[in-house]
Amino acid sequence: MLVTLEEAKNYLRVDTVDDDRLIETILSAAHQMSMDILRTDDPAVLEQEADAKVAVLYATAYLYEHREEADHKALVLSLRALLSGSRKEAF
Repeated sequence: MLVTLEEAKNYLRVDTVDDDRLIETILSAAHQMSMDILRTDDPAVLEQEADAKVAVLYATAYLYEHREEADHKALVLSLRALLSGSRKEAF
């Protein structure tokens, strides 16, 4: 994976192991969302993009901090803005 659990926890400023499973699940979703924005099924494509790590960390933080009231449309628009230069025109 592009972002490890430890990197995500550091970014989120989480020091305990209490939310590890939740963060891993959100991290996986953030990776998939970023790949969907890039319109690819290949994780290697995500790993080659300069802004991909920032996008995955941003999505992870957003979903973790707003898990009760996340605005997924706003999140997708933000990810599209971050990854727009690398996005394929179609699948």
